[in-house]
Amino acid sequence: MFWPATAFSSRSAINRRSFLLTTGSLAAASVWASRAEGFVRRHVGFGAYPFSLGVAAGDPAPDGFVIWTRLAPKPLEGGGMPPEAVEVDWQVAEDEQMTKVVRSGKTVATPDWGHSVHVEVAGLRPDRWYFYQFRAGGEISPVGRSRTFPAADALADRLRFAFASCQHYEYGHFTAYEHMCDEELDFVVHLGDYIYEGKASEKKVRKHNSPEIDSVEDYRNRHALYKSDAALQAAHQQFPWLVAWDDHEFDNNYANDVSEQPDVAPEEFLLRRARAYQVYYEHMPLRRTSLPHGPEMPIYRRVPFGRRAEFFVLDTRQYRTDQPCGDGRKEPCEAVYDPQATLLGDRQEQWLVGGLTDSAGRWNVLAQQVMMARVDRGPGDKTAYSMDQWPGYEVCRRRLLKSIHDCGVSNPLVLTGDIHSNWANDLIADFDDLDSQVVASEFVGTSITSGGDGTDAPKYLADMLGENPFVKFHNTQRGYVACELTPAVCRADYRVVEYVTRPGSPIATRASFVIEDGKRGLQKA
Repeated sequence: MFWPATAFSSRSAINRRSFLLTTGSLAAASVWASRAEGFVRRHVGFGAYPFSLGVAAGDPAPDGFVIWTRLAPKPLEGGGMPPEAVEVDWQVAEDEQMTKVVRSGKTVATPDWGHSVHVEVAGLRPDRWYFYQFRAGGEISPVGRSRTFPAADALADRLRFAFASCQHYEYGHFTAYEHMCDEELDFVVHLGDYIYEGKASEKKVRKHNSPEIDSVEDYRNRHALYKSDAALQAAHQQFPWLVAWDDHEFDNNYANDVSEQPDVAPEEFLLRRARAYQVYYEHMPLRRTSLPHGPEMPIYRRVPFGRRAEFFVLDTRQYRTDQPCGDGRKEPCEAVYDPQATLLGDRQEQWLVGGLTDSAGRWNVLAQQVMMARVDRGPGDKTAYSMDQWPGYEVCRRRLLKSIHDCGVSNPLVLTGDIHSNWANDLIADFDDLDSQVVASEFVGTSITSGGDGTDAPKYLADMLGENPFVKFHNTQRGYVACELTPAVCRADYRVVEYVTRPGSPIATRASFVIEDGKRGLQKA
């Protein structure tokens, strides 16, 4: 059985920019029988289109993936749903017109979870594309597209993905996602700062919808504001995503239960964190294994792409110790070398090293938030490292790189977001010895919008590169990084837009790097 009259039934392709124009209301061809059963309503008069936040898929496996939506006829007013559970139907098909349905079922959207829907689809064939759709109360969602990953023992010829981070709504338009929809990708990795929690500003390109967010409804309305962006919706509709947070999904530069504001008590802070984590889960295509429990939410996980690659999605916020020497960029103090200081926490670090040790992946990719290379940003003879990044946790960073080296991890690669600029770094064994061997490489992606219109190169670039020869590229334009993994090489293309303060920017590839299979170190392509 299929649901007719979808908005995409007459289109020949799902991956062109015209895809962005299909975010309006979709009318159902027929209305289901109206009857309630228990506390779950099967037919609801929404008053407005309930799938206003679009659809999304994530965390693919060889036999399935998660599909997501949220019922929100009034998305910026708490959702606009009645305080009742509502039945939602879903289906997965082999074709975009949804005529070859292979899986279908029913689920329930509850008010406790913002009427969000997370379905873990299973029983699909590996290494192929599928389409999915939801229906509730006589309304039909847009059609989304997702894929399964190869079987555990399969060695795919190639893998293409893009990674992005830092999409501050107020700073500009999410034009980079429009261009991302034109890429032939297997999935998207988002490394955090999906939303920003700050108050509205009168001086920015676009405007947040409230003061600094704190309550569950505040966080829901802020996520809904971001999800209302047509380009972001299209990128979710087009590809499955692997998501992780950084700090702004909750509060800037937090460290576990420690706020950047010294007068905030840990107990109060954890209550706010519980609200933020709940709403983050409500709006992301995550599996039940990431379901939050109060202020705790397990988001680090391992996602294999057959034997071609293993992805280790990390959490560098929830378990870290407080930033040493205070936050900010400064000369390292003694606390930087505290062996107990950690970005990952003991359990996550042990899990990561164990996973890297037994990985069957030809490429091993750490998808994480803050820069790992120890870049000296101090002018002249002065030394300055970011205390919020891995250099602020020097023993932890050294320990991880040593484990990668000693275990002989195959083709280790680090993906990083956070700092609103592009970098290409070699991670060397000893940053006090700049001639030491390369252990891994790091691609740092810029922001989607955060920071506003960027520049091709800052004035201090030459001096900074001279002091940090392991840095191979840096600029501060906006965009994303597109990567391809093949049997021979990993290639990264730094894709940048000229501006974000107005719509319609073209895109260009600013730099490209390759890493050869079995060899350490970046080479310009």
